[in-house]
Amino acid sequence: MIESSQNEADPAGGPGTALAEPEILLGSGQRAPRRARGQLRVEALLASAAEVFARKGFDAATMTEIAAQADSSIGSLYQFFRTKEAVAEALLQLQIAGLWERFDALGERAAALPTTRLGAELARLLVDFRAAHPSFATLVEMPGPPLKAVTGVRRRVRERVAEVLARRAPGAAPALLATMAPVVQHTMKAAIQLRGDLPEDAEHEAAMAELETMLGGYLVERLGA
Repeated sequence: MIESSQNEADPAGGPGTALAEPEILLGSGQRAPRRARGQLRVEALLASAAEVFARKGFDAATMTEIAAQADSSIGSLYQFFRTKEAVAEALLQLQIAGLWERFDALGERAAALPTTRLGAELARLLVDFRAAHPSFATLVEMPGPPLKAVTGVRRRVRERVAEVLARRAPGAAPALLATMAPVVQHTMKAAIQLRGDLPEDAEHEAAMAELETMLGGYLVERLGA
Protein backbone atom coordinates (compact mmCIF):
# COMPACT_ATOMS: atom_id res chain seq x y z
CA MET A 1 0.00 0.00 0.00
CA ILE A 2 1.01 3.58 -0.18
CA GLU A 3 1.42 3.76 3.57
CA SER A 4 4.78 3.49 5.27
CA SER A 5 5.16 2.75 8.97
CA GLN A 6 8.59 4.36 9.07
CA ASN A 7 9.42 7.94 9.95
CA GLU A 8 8.05 10.34 7.41
CA ALA A 9 11.19 12.18 6.41
CA ASP A 10 11.50 13.78 3.02
CA PRO A 11 12.97 11.61 0.25
CA ALA A 12 16.75 11.71 0.09
CA GLY A 13 19.06 10.53 -2.61
CA GLY A 14 21.79 7.95 -2.54
CA PRO A 15 25.17 7.84 -4.29
CA GLY A 16 25.55 8.13 -8.03
CA THR A 17 27.53 6.08 -10.52
CA ALA A 18 30.84 7.29 -11.89
CA LEU A 19 30.71 8.02 -15.62
CA ALA A 20 33.38 9.09 -18.02
CA GLU A 21 30.97 11.61 -19.51
CA PRO A 22 29.96 14.39 -17.07
CA GLU A 23 26.26 14.33 -16.30
CA ILE A 24 23.85 15.63 -13.70
CA LEU A 25 23.76 13.67 -10.43
CA LEU A 26 20.36 13.07 -8.82
CA GLY A 27 19.30 11.17 -5.74
CA SER A 28 19.16 7.41 -5.25
CA GLY A 29 22.02 6.63 -7.59
CA GLN A 30 20.23 8.09 -10.59
CA ARG A 31 21.80 10.24 -13.26
CA ALA A 32 19.84 12.63 -15.44
CA PRO A 33 21.67 12.70 -18.79
CA ARG A 34 22.19 16.04 -20.47
CA ARG A 35 21.51 14.55 -23.88
CA ALA A 36 18.01 13.67 -25.03
CA ARG A 37 19.19 10.28 -26.27
CA GLY A 38 20.55 9.42 -22.83
CA GLN A 39 17.30 10.51 -21.20
CA LEU A 40 15.34 8.23 -23.51
CA ARG A 41 17.63 5.35 -22.53
CA VAL A 42 16.96 5.98 -18.86
CA GLU A 43 13.20 6.12 -19.46
CA ALA A 44 13.34 2.83 -21.37
CA LEU A 45 15.36 1.19 -18.60
CA LEU A 46 12.92 2.34 -15.91
CA ALA A 47 9.92 1.19 -17.94
CA SER A 48 11.57 -2.22 -18.28
CA ALA A 49 12.36 -2.29 -14.58
CA ALA A 50 8.69 -1.61 -13.82
CA GLU A 51 7.69 -4.64 -15.89
CA VAL A 52 10.28 -6.91 -14.32
CA PHE A 53 9.53 -5.82 -10.75
CA ALA A 54 5.77 -6.25 -11.30
CA ARG A 55 6.25 -9.71 -12.80
CA LYS A 56 8.94 -11.15 -10.53
CA GLY A 57 9.06 -8.97 -7.43
CA PHE A 58 12.05 -7.00 -6.23
CA ASP A 59 14.09 -9.85 -4.72
CA ALA A 60 13.83 -12.15 -7.75
CA ALA A 61 14.45 -9.42 -10.32
CA THR A 62 17.99 -9.01 -11.61
CA MET A 63 19.87 -6.22 -13.31
CA THR A 64 20.49 -8.56 -16.24
CA GLU A 65 16.74 -9.14 -16.71
CA ILE A 66 16.01 -5.42 -16.52
CA ALA A 67 18.60 -4.69 -19.20
CA ALA A 68 17.35 -7.52 -21.39
CA GLN A 69 13.74 -6.33 -21.06
CA ALA A 70 14.89 -2.97 -22.43
CA ASP A 71 16.90 -4.61 -25.23
CA SER A 72 19.93 -2.96 -23.69
CA SER A 73 23.29 -4.15 -22.43
CA ILE A 74 24.00 -4.65 -18.75
CA GLY A 75 26.77 -2.07 -19.13
CA SER A 76 24.25 0.52 -20.29
CA LEU A 77 22.13 -0.13 -17.21
CA TYR A 78 25.12 0.18 -14.88
CA GLN A 79 26.08 3.40 -16.64
CA PHE A 80 23.07 5.06 -15.04
CA PHE A 81 22.27 2.93 -11.98
CA ARG A 82 24.81 1.38 -9.64
CA THR A 83 22.47 -1.11 -7.98
CA LYS A 84 19.03 -2.67 -8.26
CA GLU A 85 18.01 -0.58 -5.26
CA ALA A 86 18.99 2.57 -7.18
CA VAL A 87 16.79 1.46 -10.08
CA ALA A 88 13.87 0.90 -7.71
CA GLU A 89 14.40 4.28 -6.02
CA ALA A 90 14.44 6.10 -9.36
CA LEU A 91 11.36 4.22 -10.56
CA LEU A 92 9.44 5.03 -7.38
CA GLN A 93 10.42 8.69 -7.60
CA LEU A 94 9.04 8.76 -11.13
CA GLN A 95 5.83 7.00 -10.16
CA ILE A 96 5.24 9.17 -7.10
CA ALA A 97 5.71 12.26 -9.26
CA GLY A 98 2.95 10.83 -11.45
CA LEU A 99 0.74 10.42 -8.39
CA TRP A 100 1.15 14.10 -7.53
CA GLU A 101 0.21 14.96 -11.11
CA ARG A 102 -3.05 13.06 -10.65
CA PHE A 103 -3.82 15.02 -7.50
CA ASP A 104 -2.94 18.28 -9.25
CA ALA A 105 -5.17 17.46 -12.21
CA LEU A 106 -8.08 16.68 -9.89
CA GLY A 107 -7.43 19.87 -7.94
CA GLU A 108 -7.63 21.92 -11.12
CA ARG A 109 -11.11 20.51 -11.83
CA ALA A 110 -12.35 20.39 -8.24
CA ALA A 111 -14.08 23.78 -8.21
CA ALA A 112 -16.27 22.82 -11.18
CA LEU A 113 -17.18 19.34 -9.96
CA PRO A 114 -20.27 18.47 -7.94
CA THR A 115 -19.10 17.46 -4.49
CA THR A 116 -20.45 13.94 -4.92
CA ARG A 117 -18.41 13.55 -8.11
CA LEU A 118 -15.32 14.82 -6.35
CA GLY A 119 -15.85 12.17 -3.69
CA ALA A 120 -16.12 9.47 -6.34
CA GLU A 121 -12.92 10.56 -8.05
CA LEU A 122 -11.02 10.75 -4.77
CA ALA A 123 -12.25 7.29 -3.83
CA ARG A 124 -10.80 5.83 -7.02
CA LEU A 125 -7.63 7.89 -7.35
CA LEU A 126 -5.25 5.54 -5.55
CA VAL A 127 -6.91 2.42 -6.95
CA ASP A 128 -6.54 3.69 -10.51
CA PHE A 129 -2.97 4.80 -9.86
CA ARG A 130 -1.93 1.40 -8.56
CA ALA A 131 -3.67 -0.34 -11.46
CA ALA A 132 -1.64 1.80 -13.87
CA HIS A 133 1.60 1.07 -11.98
CA PRO A 134 1.54 -2.55 -10.76
CA SER A 135 5.21 -2.40 -9.75
CA PHE A 136 4.44 0.38 -7.26
CA ALA A 137 2.75 -1.91 -4.74
CA THR A 138 5.48 -4.51 -5.25
CA LEU A 139 8.20 -2.06 -4.29
CA VAL A 140 6.32 -0.24 -1.54
CA GLU A 141 5.10 -3.39 0.19
CA MET A 142 8.25 -5.51 -0.05
CA PRO A 143 9.62 -6.77 3.29
CA GLY A 144 12.24 -4.79 5.14
CA PRO A 145 12.83 -1.06 5.49
CA PRO A 146 11.02 1.03 2.86
CA LEU A 147 12.95 2.63 0.06
CA LYS A 148 13.82 6.27 0.68
CA ALA A 149 11.48 7.50 -2.05
CA VAL A 150 8.49 6.17 -0.08
CA THR A 151 9.13 7.90 3.23
CA GLY A 152 6.92 10.92 3.75
CA VAL A 153 4.39 9.89 1.10
CA ARG A 154 1.58 9.31 3.60
CA ARG A 155 1.91 12.84 4.97
CA ARG A 156 2.11 14.33 1.49
CA VAL A 157 -0.99 12.45 0.35
CA ARG A 158 -2.89 14.07 3.21
CA GLU A 159 -1.57 17.46 2.17
CA ARG A 160 -2.63 16.88 -1.44
CA VAL A 161 -6.10 15.79 -0.33
CA ALA A 162 -6.44 18.97 1.74
CA GLU A 163 -5.37 21.03 -1.28
CA VAL A 164 -8.01 19.38 -3.47
CA LEU A 165 -10.69 20.01 -0.85
CA ALA A 166 -9.59 23.64 -0.57
CA ARG A 167 -10.02 24.03 -4.34
CA ARG A 168 -13.57 22.71 -4.00
CA ALA A 169 -14.41 24.84 -0.96
CA PRO A 170 -12.03 27.83 -0.85
CA GLY A 171 -13.96 29.39 2.00
CA ALA A 172 -13.57 26.38 4.29
CA ALA A 173 -11.45 26.78 7.40
CA PRO A 174 -7.95 25.29 7.00
CA ALA A 175 -8.38 23.50 10.33
CA LEU A 176 -11.49 21.75 9.01
CA LEU A 177 -9.73 20.67 5.81
CA ALA A 178 -6.77 19.39 7.82
CA THR A 179 -9.15 17.32 9.93
CA MET A 180 -11.02 16.00 6.90
CA ALA A 181 -7.91 15.06 4.92
CA PRO A 182 -6.96 11.92 6.91
CA VAL A 183 -10.59 10.77 6.87
CA VAL A 184 -10.63 11.02 3.08
CA GLN A 185 -7.19 9.41 2.88
CA HIS A 186 -8.28 6.37 4.88
CA THR A 187 -11.38 6.04 2.73
CA MET A 188 -9.10 5.99 -0.31
CA LYS A 189 -7.09 3.25 1.39
CA ALA A 190 -10.32 1.32 1.99
CA ALA A 191 -10.89 1.40 -1.77
CA ILE A 192 -7.52 -0.30 -2.24
CA GLN A 193 -8.51 -2.94 0.30
CA LEU A 194 -11.76 -3.56 -1.56
CA ARG A 195 -9.80 -4.24 -4.72
CA GLY A 196 -7.81 -6.92 -2.91
CA ASP A 197 -10.77 -8.45 -1.10
CA LEU A 198 -13.25 -8.43 -3.99
CA PRO A 199 -11.50 -9.42 -7.20
CA GLU A 200 -14.71 -10.15 -9.11
CA ASP A 201 -15.54 -7.13 -11.24
CA ALA A 202 -19.29 -6.97 -10.58
CA GLU A 203 -18.95 -7.40 -6.83
CA HIS A 204 -16.07 -5.00 -6.62
CA GLU A 205 -17.81 -2.30 -8.67
CA ALA A 206 -20.93 -2.55 -6.53
CA ALA A 207 -18.89 -2.15 -3.37
CA MET A 208 -16.92 0.74 -4.89
CA ALA A 209 -20.17 2.50 -5.79
CA GLU A 210 -21.21 2.26 -2.14
CA LEU A 211 -17.87 3.63 -0.98
CA GLU A 212 -18.11 6.52 -3.46
CA THR A 213 -21.60 7.32 -2.18
CA MET A 214 -20.33 7.25 1.39
CA LEU A 215 -17.39 9.58 0.69
CA GLY A 216 -19.50 11.88 -1.47
CA GLY A 217 -22.12 12.17 1.25
CA TYR A 218 -19.45 12.99 3.83
CA LEU A 219 -18.00 15.73 1.63
CA VAL A 220 -21.42 17.22 0.94
CA GLU A 221 -22.16 17.27 4.66
CA ARG A 222 -18.90 19.06 5.44
CA LEU A 223 -18.38 21.23 2.35
CA GLY A 224 -21.79 21.58 0.76
CA ALA A 225 -23.08 20.31 -2.58
